[in-house]
Amino acid sequence: MWITPDRVFYHGLLGAPSVRSMGAVMVYVAVRGLIRIRMDGGDWQTTELAVVPPYLPHQVWAEARCISVLQIEAESVSLSALPAWLQTCGALHDPERLQGLRHQQQALSQLSRSVALSSLDFDATLLGVNLAPRPMDARIAAVLARIKQDPAANAMAQDLAAMANLSFSRFLHLFKQEVGVPLRSFRSWKRARNVLHHVARQNTNLLDIALDAGYPDSTHFSHSIRQIYGLKPSDMFAGSRRLRVHAQADAVL
Repeated sequence: MWITPDRVFYHGLLGAPSVRSMGAVMVYVAVRGLIRIRMDGGDWQTTELAVVPPYLPHQVWAEARCISVLQIEAESVSLSALPAWLQTCGALHDPERLQGLRHQQQALSQLSRSVALSSLDFDATLLGVNLAPRPMDARIAAVLARIKQDPAANAMAQDLAAMANLSFSRFLHLFKQEVGVPLRSFRSWKRARNVLHHVARQNTNLLDIALDAGYPDSTHFSHSIRQIYGLKPSDMFAGSRRLRVHAQADAVL
């Protein structure tokens, strides 16, 4: 798994096809065979390539036990300016793009772990295109940067509003308008995303990991992880024991 503040590339076990809801544009690529995907309780679709918009509940099943996934953080790109194929919702039949993604992902997975991720252009490497950044009110952008820098922090929403020099109600309204989801949903996603940093830890005491990741207790940790990743934390960590994690050294996840 390769991780930067705004992108994740994962190649590994998929896990159970439970409902998940991620705060990123999700690109699922079948390693071999087929995948099945269901969007927000709809009909199952069979494909080799699928795209899911951010924060949309969905289920994925893979014929092979492994899958390749690219995550593009929703707040980092202009969703309306994405290439047409990345605005798909569900199965995508595009053999040429599928072949290209598989080739590019294979090339990335074979890169030396000594490569500095800060110098690696994920979009150019995996997508062959530079994605347009999301226009953002400067006050909200500053709050986003603070949350992303330390997702485990428990800063009060009122403090974030004061940081933006906005009234509490105006801050919450502007945040949702700019980011597309409420503050609570965004923080929940970033905290869960930050857990990826811990999956390769030798010490898998879940309470310690929960506290390190900013959760008040193991109950909140388990509920949030299951809601976002569709997996119990114990299953998530058990399936990641052999996973190699290559994270950008100069950025907090």
